[in-house]
Amino acid sequence: MTGLAVEEEPSAPSAESPRVEFQVEPTSYQHWRLDFDGPIATLTMDVDEQGGLVPGYELKLNSYDLGVDIELYDAVQRLRFEHPEVRTVVLTSGKDKIFCAGANIRMLAGSPHPWKVNFCKFTNETRNGIEDATANSGQTYLAALNGTASGGGYELALACEHIMLIDDRSSAVSLPELPLLGVLPGTGGLTRVVDKRFVRRDRADYFATKSEGVGGKKAVDWKLVDEVVPRQKWADTVAERAAELSQNSTRPDDAHGITLAPLTKDRADDAITYDHLRVTLDRATRTAEITIAGPQADAPADVAAIHKQGAAFWPLAVTRELDDAILDLRTNELELGTWVLRTTGDAARVIAHDDLLLANDDDWLVNEIVHYLKRTLKRLDVTSRSLIALIDPGSCFAGSLLELALAADRSFQLFGVFEDVAPDAEPAAITVGAMNLGPLPMGNGLTRLQTRYYGDDAAREAAEARVGDALLAEDAEQLGLVTFAPDDIDWDEEVRITVEERGSFSPDALTGLEANYRFVGPETMETKIFGRLTAWQNWIFYRPNASGPAGALRKFGTGQRADFDRKRV
Repeated sequence: MTGLAVEEEPSAPSAESPRVEFQVEPTSYQHWRLDFDGPIATLTMDVDEQGGLVPGYELKLNSYDLGVDIELYDAVQRLRFEHPEVRTVVLTSGKDKIFCAGANIRMLAGSPHPWKVNFCKFTNETRNGIEDATANSGQTYLAALNGTASGGGYELALACEHIMLIDDRSSAVSLPELPLLGVLPGTGGLTRVVDKRFVRRDRADYFATKSEGVGGKKAVDWKLVDEVVPRQKWADTVAERAAELSQNSTRPDDAHGITLAPLTKDRADDAITYDHLRVTLDRATRTAEITIAGPQADAPADVAAIHKQGAAFWPLAVTRELDDAILDLRTNELELGTWVLRTTGDAARVIAHDDLLLANDDDWLVNEIVHYLKRTLKRLDVTSRSLIALIDPGSCFAGSLLELALAADRSFQLFGVFEDVAPDAEPAAITVGAMNLGPLPMGNGLTRLQTRYYGDDAAREAAEARVGDALLAEDAEQLGLVTFAPDDIDWDEEVRITVEERGSFSPDALTGLEANYRFVGPETMETKIFGRLTAWQNWIFYRPNASGPAGALRKFGTGQRADFDRKRV
């Protein structure tokens, strides 16, 4: 049994992708249940077959689409912020003899190419978030596979710290995408098998070519799962293991969570507006201008005030808005290929908020806020859009917000002021803060400053030595913190040329260019996953062998074999 979801009559969603919203909350979940028993939470996958995000397929056998994973992402976030008492999260299925059949094949077969790739990227980010919760939040994820886990279902299990598989002579784990569908398992599955679970490469090769997968003692011996448990002992053993894992948690005993209230969001055809962030959509130039407003008030006096403000605390509020804006633009605005990053506000207030967080990094909520900001900036890093930061008078690219400029492919800082507009304004400045020196690493394990100055420690140390200084354009350019520092005479023209030039290039080539340059230095599991998704899976999805009329995705479930072009390229 592969566990893959097949429909008797093939059908496909419309080639026109719907506009997707990423805001959900537990009372509206269609596909997941959250239950709590003291320090143990159980997250049960029980997918509604008729609850697909778009028409044209049924989510059989706990197969999933983007809508299922949006709910999962929300649940993982809420467990971290709303339930500090939870120390172990048991991930299991509400269906008998099937854990999860992976991504729905009809959805993949009928979806346009960008939808497929963005879907894979989001699911990998969500799984990274599960691993981050285990590593940094004291919430250990336990995969309780009460049935077969195939493809993306096994990838979901791989994101967990401990994998238990029921031993009933039929349940197995598998990555059957290559033999059955002519594609890869989102690349995260292949990478985690060898880089995380340390499965021997020859065994991994065999495993990924056998659609029936591996179960029982062999799955344990090959390190594909941690233990197999007889059905009669299943419930008791899962409970025991969850309790054992909870003993290692650093979560506080007496903490109270905060509520992640719905974001205030107004979406029009030409703008997306939040409380602290605005996106202007310019379809003529194919750009999205993202402007983040710094804090309107001074930083709170202490950590108790952070807890009192909850989701309204500026660093958390603006991070949630940026996260949602990135997902919205990435999914719904495919032709807006250039994102222009701006900030407005008081740099000193940004630094003060950062310093408050860093001074209280032993507090559970502060820890969650910083790691959430880290994950959101990582999401920006792996987004296939050109990023241009514009630093002009009134900007507040300081500390945590300076990370946006450091993430950009190019940055412009105005030398002086706009003489004809505001000659008495304070010149644009940027400020390196303590938040830039370690708490917000990229996927390569380096800070954005370390990435920027890779191979030039002297230049990096010179920039880091200016922590706290308001750096004007001349100094920032000399230190290498910005790309260009034009004056007000050349500013508009240089920015215009850059934006127009970017829009004239091949989007595909730009995606490859940006993915190569953004992640210098050491390779990590994260950079492998997203680099391979950008290159390999992107390419494989586009090939006729997978997505063509006679490709494996189209022929799966029809009783017909795929007609492969046999040339290796």
